[in-house]
Amino acid sequence: MHVSRIGLTPLKGARHVDLDDVRLDLDGPVGDRVFALVDLARERVVRTVEHGTLVRTVVRWADGRLDVRFPDGALVTGSPAAGGEVAKVDYWGRTVGVELVEGPWAEAYSRYLGQDVVLARATGLGTTVYGSSVSLVTTSSAAHLSDRLGGPVEDTRFRATFTVDTSGEPPHVEDAWHGRRLRLGDVELEVRDPLARCAVVDLDPTTGERRVDVLRCLAGYRRARGEIIFGVDAVVTRPGRVAVGAEVERG
Repeated sequence: MHVSRIGLTPLKGARHVDLDDVRLDLDGPVGDRVFALVDLARERVVRTVEHGTLVRTVVRWADGRLDVRFPDGALVTGSPAAGGEVAKVDYWGRTVGVELVEGPWAEAYSRYLGQDVVLARATGLGTTVYGSSVSLVTTSSAAHLSDRLGGPVEDTRFRATFTVDTSGEPPHVEDAWHGRRLRLGDVELEVRDPLARCAVVDLDPTTGERRVDVLRCLAGYRRARGEIIFGVDAVVTRPGRVAVGAEVERG
């Protein structure tokens, strides 16, 4: 087994960007979901499932600079200042603290989405993450799902940190990883739970359009604790860097 894809997004809901490698610390992938958009009127984090066109925006975060590229080619960029007002907002039924960020991004995204939103920065581990900080899906599970749907399903649709090539392994081999350690190159993860899924998996990963009933198909055969599941999440137990092609070994 080996890592066939690495992806993340600095802004929750924006395009999940492919990477050649990623650094993981004990808090998870560095630079992943650092920011989120907030609807202050409703006191909640903006939900991707309600704003599919978010995936058409491409966000980069490096060296203290935040770049947002909109579908029309417009680039909104700058260096977010620290120390902004902290707001308590809802994130899928959980109250979280986020730091409001001043700058050009709020106006640009409000115009793009057609509603008032502000940019906010996560104040702690897991603020805008549903589950543990690392997520994994496997190619054998994606292939099985494609067979059931009668057409290809891109692994990018699941917005996982890592896609693991499990050629020759049975579908949902990842179920057997629960509670076990995985080594990805020099990094070690501890697998925790199956990943609960929502209608975001029905969104095309580049356009945000709904064209495939992935969630309905999964609901027919992948459930645990009353939730629809696909893939697993994990926490980092030994930090380091992982590159595409890294061997994956079960502990």
